[in-house]
Amino acid sequence: MASSLTKDSPSSGEKTFFGHPRGLATLFMTEMWERFSYYGMRALLPLYLIAPGGLDMNAGTATAIYSVYLSLVYLLAMPGGWFGDRVWGPRKTVAIAGGVIMLGHLTLALPSEATFFAGLGLVAIGSGLLKSNISTMVGHLYDGPDDPRRDGGFTIFYMGINMGAFAAPLVIGTIGENVNWHLGFALAALGMGLGVIQFLVGTRHLNERSLVVPKPLSRDERAATLRKSMIWLGVAAVFYIGTVVTGVYTLNWLLVPITIAGLVIPIMVLTRIKRDKELSDTEQSKMTGYIWFFVAAAIFWMIYDQGGSTLAIFAESSAENSVFGWDFPVSWYQSVNPVLIMALAPVFATFWLALNRRGKEPSTIVKFSSGLVLVGASFFVFLMPLTIAGDGHKAAAMWLVAIYFIQTVAELTLSPVGLSVTTKMAPEKYASQMMGVWFLAVTAGDCTTGLLSLAGVELNGTGVVALEATLAVAAGIAIFIYRGKVKQLMGNVR
Repeated sequence: MASSLTKDSPSSGEKTFFGHPRGLATLFMTEMWERFSYYGMRALLPLYLIAPGGLDMNAGTATAIYSVYLSLVYLLAMPGGWFGDRVWGPRKTVAIAGGVIMLGHLTLALPSEATFFAGLGLVAIGSGLLKSNISTMVGHLYDGPDDPRRDGGFTIFYMGINMGAFAAPLVIGTIGENVNWHLGFALAALGMGLGVIQFLVGTRHLNERSLVVPKPLSRDERAATLRKSMIWLGVAAVFYIGTVVTGVYTLNWLLVPITIAGLVIPIMVLTRIKRDKELSDTEQSKMTGYIWFFVAAAIFWMIYDQGGSTLAIFAESSAENSVFGWDFPVSWYQSVNPVLIMALAPVFATFWLALNRRGKEPSTIVKFSSGLVLVGASFFVFLMPLTIAGDGHKAAAMWLVAIYFIQTVAELTLSPVGLSVTTKMAPEKYASQMMGVWFLAVTAGDCTTGLLSLAGVELNGTGVVALEATLAVAAGIAIFIYRGKVKQLMGNVR
């Protein structure tokens, strides 16, 4: 499949992928199919949870489950990276992860509430295992950080993400909503299956470093890790079996601990790094500055990720989902962001480069604060369709498209900057772990949404939407006002 995308290198006759190592095609297609399965299922998830033909839950519970699921995917990226570094190596970890994800989607396709939640757990575990390790293997294809092709390679790789994310709601969403929910989930399994086949067939083109376990566990470490894992697993099993046997178990017994953990773990991780006495004064200062970015990012993702839950649920009940009289499935809204990313990302890259040549490119702090203000502005716009629906009318689809457009511009302003500043401000001792720390900001934001939903807060209420919008804008303005202080903490990072 991927070989049709290759061409001969003019210098050596060796096949390349748009001038990049042939292995990039393998990873590109694997990631594209994995994202196809992930975003297709994600587009169906909140709609299936509230549908009378699905699990028929209320909007608050559906939003909580959706938020907990997203937070788990990002929370598990850290142990997923650990498995790649210490146990299986990146290549084996990705192969196993793909199988786990496919099994998860097949489990989701079974018409049972118990198997549905089991499937969600499997997909989250598999996604966590895959997320960090496949990016690591892209890096292995190049001759170190200074290889001039490296940035371009990652750009092509991320295009695969957005291609899969764009196509998934159009295919899986349509089948799931209009034909059968479980058939839609089965299509997600098929997509991941194609990704696994693509990966296994193309592994010969990957760098041999991807087979290596960088820092394998010693026999004692392996035994200790297994022992601790079994103890915690046993405690959890006894606790939940006890709640079921005594008849007190409800879904909140599962959701509440996860959402609390999703808020506590990021605090614990940042505190542990900040208190490390081995860090130099400069590294300590950078970590203090990074906490500003981390908290702001959590606020950003809290609002941004509601595009798949709060906005989708609103669209299902209160929007006129049609264009020029042509009706479309609600899940199609989830294709707006990836297609805008593909269209606008090159524009942004060219724009920043042009400003840089003139010495006028905004600083990291200004870009970050702009992203926060913009995501807050998107929820101020959300107040308009909420008001229209409150008057008993259906809101036009273009209101929602406008919200997704503003959020996409905000993402392009903040997300790449956040990834960059994470790598630049990371203490040397924690260089390989800090990307996982950045993902914890997503976890914290989604868990905040989950807790609000579990507490009975109506996230589609105008008061709550206005409060969230104000919080994001205020956070963006605060970072801008105190940019001098933050810049001082950042040291030589600009």
